[in-house]
Amino acid sequence: MLTSICGINWGDEGKGRMVDLLSEKFDVVCRYQGGNNAGHTVVNERGKFILNLLPSGILRENVVNVLGAGMVIDIRHLAEEVSRLRGQGIKITPENLKISDRAVITMPYHVLLDCLEEERLADKKFGSTRRGIAPVYADKYMKKAFRMGELLGTELLYKRVKEIVEWKNLTVAGGYRHEPVSADEMIDYFKQYGEPLKEYICDTGVYLNEANKAGKNIMFEAQLGALRDIDFGIYPYTSSSSTIAAYAPIGAGVPNLKLDKSIGIMKAYSSCVGEGPFTAEYFGEAAEKLRAAGGEYGAATGRPRRVGPFDVVASRYGIRCQGADEIALTKLDVLSAYEEIEICTAYELDGKRLTEFPFPDVLDRCKPVLEKVKGWHCDISKCKTVNDLPKEAIAYIRLIEKLCECKITYVSVGAEREAYVKFH
Repeated sequence: MLTSICGINWGDEGKGRMVDLLSEKFDVVCRYQGGNNAGHTVVNERGKFILNLLPSGILRENVVNVLGAGMVIDIRHLAEEVSRLRGQGIKITPENLKISDRAVITMPYHVLLDCLEEERLADKKFGSTRRGIAPVYADKYMKKAFRMGELLGTELLYKRVKEIVEWKNLTVAGGYRHEPVSADEMIDYFKQYGEPLKEYICDTGVYLNEANKAGKNIMFEAQLGALRDIDFGIYPYTSSSSTIAAYAPIGAGVPNLKLDKSIGIMKAYSSCVGEGPFTAEYFGEAAEKLRAAGGEYGAATGRPRRVGPFDVVASRYGIRCQGADEIALTKLDVLSAYEEIEICTAYELDGKRLTEFPFPDVLDRCKPVLEKVKGWHCDISKCKTVNDLPKEAIAYIRLIEKLCECKITYVSVGAEREAYVKFH
């Protein structure tokens, strides 16, 4: 069984929490795109964990975790993340962590360029996480990137470093007028952080194909959501990779395999980190109340998330992009503070009602069409079954199901691993 866990909206939907819960039934969990700009927060009986590069399955001892070919890997960050998790009692060995030899390495100059460009753009910035993601993907497609497999044969690698650093300094020093990058420092970077990773690097395509032949259950874990996809998101305020479930086998390194199921993750309300259009956004007191109730601050960056009511238009579009067969609805408990709950059921553009998500360029001119439903105004964090939920909460879930045209299978009522209700 090959299953994708993907975000329906702008990211930060709670994918890590759901991967941690569902991974009990899987043998392998694979990240297939993005880098350490991900921030997956997981709370279980062992503590609270924030994962940026490692798949959320790393918290289960019997799960093999894969960093796929479509990822960009900051090897210094990975070393620090592994060290931090080991300090929290998590076992990480070549038996339970495998890194694709085709994954691209995020270099220190990618992070530098990301920061320099955001500073140059000033108030026109894209809202980057400043972790080098756009520059490293740009180099990948310009065929001037380093891949993890090159760490296994360093003679050629070190020769390429000098050539690529010379080219890169045309931009760093010649364009931004910054101190040039040192080739020797980049070689030292590989030696310090790359050498310890050699035993984890392999052809993950071969591994995943063999696992599939053996009947293993494989989960593909996405980073961000459909609206941050490079092709289908709110371009240019997107990530630099494909966050779409259909890309999962490609980014994992097994383009010959096909998904059996796509599980979409979305919040019971809307949240968004970074810049770009966000039609149903709350401001002022309404935003502060929802942000405080949901603890809406980016796990990777610490930035306050933009928040708003559940957006039917954006969610239905995201469900279609992700080919979601079912939905896990997260953070329903956050809405327990409300006597009335708003839902954005449509957009209005120049006096015309829109129910389909439009081309991103017009989103800033769209206004949300809001409807109110009755809230439950009580604590639901201890609910274990559908019958435990207040009737207003059940009505809210069923309304979202109807409006989004996709069944909701799981509903989280708290941050802990077991704080959820199986709805269907």
